[in-house]
Amino acid sequence: MTEALLPGLLAGYGIAMPVGAMTVLILTLSARNSLAYGLAAGLGTATADGLYALLAVLGGAALASAIEPAASWLQVAAAVVLAGIAAKGLADALRQRRTAAGAGTEEGSRQRVAADRSLGRTYFGVLGLTMLNPTTVVYFAALVIGGQSTGEGSFAAGGVFVAAATVASASWQVMLALGGAAVGRVLTGPRGRLWTALVGNSVILLLAARLAWTA
Repeated sequence: MTEALLPGLLAGYGIAMPVGAMTVLILTLSARNSLAYGLAAGLGTATADGLYALLAVLGGAALASAIEPAASWLQVAAAVVLAGIAAKGLADALRQRRTAAGAGTEEGSRQRVAADRSLGRTYFGVLGLTMLNPTTVVYFAALVIGGQSTGEGSFAAGGVFVAAATVASASWQVMLALGGAAVGRVLTGPRGRLWTALVGNSVILLLAARLAWTA
C-alpha cells in the first residue's frame, strides 16, 4: 500500500497545480466574496479529482475509451458553463459597485446570510463543472494503466492511491483559496474588489473561449 501513496500524491498535485479555469475561479471567489466561497469551490474541485481517480482505478482503459467519443462535447459544455459563470460574475460585480455606496449594516448582514446559503450551491456547482473535464479521467486512467499508481494492483493499494490523490488536490485548492482571500483582504475597497472581479472573470471568460476553440 505504501507504494501507492507517493504516486497518488504526485498524481493529485499533477492534475491540480496547472493553472486553468478552476484555479482562476477559486482565486476569484475567495478574493471577491470570502474564504468560505473559495474553500467550497476548491473542495468541489478536489472531490471531482478524487471521484475521477476512483473511476480510473475501477474502470481503467474501458472508462477512458467510453468517454473519448464525447470528449469534445464535454469540453464545449464546460466552456458554456464557464462563460455563464464569468458573465454572471461580471454582472454581479458591476451591480454591487453601483449599489455599494448606499449599503448599510443591515444590508451587509442580509448579504452574508445569502452567501452562507449559497455555499452548498458553490460546492456542487464547481464539482459538476470539474466533472465535465474528460482530461482528468484520462489522466488518472493513463497512470493506472501504466502501473504507476497502485503498486501491486490490489484493492487496498487502489484505495490508498485515490485517497492520496484527493488529499493532494484538496491541499492545493485550499492554498489557492487562502491566497485569494489574502488578495481580497488587501483589496478591501470597493474599487479594488471591482477590479479583482473584472480581471478574474475576464480570464475565466478567455479560458472558456479557449476550451470552445480547441474542442
